[in-house]
Amino acid sequence: MSKEFDVLVIGGGPGGYIAAIRAAQLGFKTACCESNPYADPKGEPRLGGTCLNVGCIPSKALLHTSHMFEEAGHAFESQGIIVGKPKIDVTKMVARKSGIVDQLTGGIKGLFKKNKVTLLNGHGSFVAKVDGGWQVKVGDDNVTAKQVIVATGSKARHLPGIPVDNKLVCDNVGALDIDAVPKKLAVIGAGVIGLEMGSVWRRVGAEVTVLEALPDFLGAADVDVAKEALKVFTKQGLSINLGCKIGEVKVGKKSVTIAYTDKAGAEQSLEADRLIVSVGRVPNTDGLNAKAVGLALNERGMIEVNDHCQTNLPGVWAVGDVVRGPMLAHKAMEEAVMVAELMAGQSGHCNFDTVPWVIYTSPEIAWVGKTEQQLKAEGTAYKAGKIPFMANGRALGMGEPTGFVKMLACAQTDRILGVHIIGANASELISEAVVAMEFGGAAEDLARICHAHPTLSEVVHEAALAVDKRPLHF
Repeated sequence: MSKEFDVLVIGGGPGGYIAAIRAAQLGFKTACCESNPYADPKGEPRLGGTCLNVGCIPSKALLHTSHMFEEAGHAFESQGIIVGKPKIDVTKMVARKSGIVDQLTGGIKGLFKKNKVTLLNGHGSFVAKVDGGWQVKVGDDNVTAKQVIVATGSKARHLPGIPVDNKLVCDNVGALDIDAVPKKLAVIGAGVIGLEMGSVWRRVGAEVTVLEALPDFLGAADVDVAKEALKVFTKQGLSINLGCKIGEVKVGKKSVTIAYTDKAGAEQSLEADRLIVSVGRVPNTDGLNAKAVGLALNERGMIEVNDHCQTNLPGVWAVGDVVRGPMLAHKAMEEAVMVAELMAGQSGHCNFDTVPWVIYTSPEIAWVGKTEQQLKAEGTAYKAGKIPFMANGRALGMGEPTGFVKMLACAQTDRILGVHIIGANASELISEAVVAMEFGGAAEDLARICHAHPTLSEVVHEAALAVDKRPLHF
């Protein structure tokens, strides 16, 4: 006998579990199925998706621990704190990370119970259109739902000829569970994952070399931020090589050898104890049986949707990494809430123009809106204000004077078009810009708001003042 629901969500990651919770809150009889791709000690569905299990959350735990280790070894003494030479217990560091993941995945199960969401253990795949909705196979059971939300997420993209075993050659999964500090670590890809994982293992003692195919560093970021980041990361000890073409990768018993051509066209060879491959992600659509029901996919395997995340099939929606747009957990969550509210007849909304981006290196990098190079390419007249953290008392007191805040505003209307931050707590500071932009705010609006003193947020305030060429502390 088929189980029947108003809403079935396929996938329990950030987009999926939020969609299920919000749908249930709105009165829908809701189920969420998860195929448990991440090992659970009890063999139960592991909620949270890539983000919680092998992505955003565990990586930030390692970044925090490694940052503390580096501070103890290099920054404490300048503040009069004498602790001696610190040692890192990698096993304990990784265990702490895993404990945080366990706690949060269990928390989502608690939220399901609280909101009366039914959790189904099994992979969801479409069977057919039926009266009253869609029949979906979940494990060995058939489920009928009036509406279906696909939130199956993404997986790491691998390179042909480079087998990933998550021991010597790792993707994001294995990079989080390296059991000892490698003497030499190679990273293919200078994107978010590559820089964050490279930073973790550099801080605790690895010699890290990053090989990036593109000629420009952090091409998606504002050019000033990218230039500053490259300078800072290089000074920290990351060896970042741009314009590299990867050749043969040989995996031995205890090391990996990467042949590549550098930007000058010279043949090079790099031997490392570990290799992390971080060259983007691909959508998880293989097991949906999309073709059988006519669910439209694009050439990249993503589900085609409109601005409201509706697919070409009535009553079928898709959110998160499996659709167009940035592969960010918070973007997936916003789409999930939008879809649930649209299903309930409400005015769901997701504004891609105000989705923030963050890289959790040290210093952190965060931005929202347009970059200066984008505005130039579009021919948009703009004003810019840029203030360094070096001029901020709180930053100096924290020993974090690196970086700046850069604000871009329309030359005619003063409306904020983009804000770009490299510096301490950039991930938190960017939210002020997001709120201002979501409400159509101008640089003058932020310039006229009283900011607590002394705080890092004052640098955002000063950048807004600088747009009108009237900064007060720089």
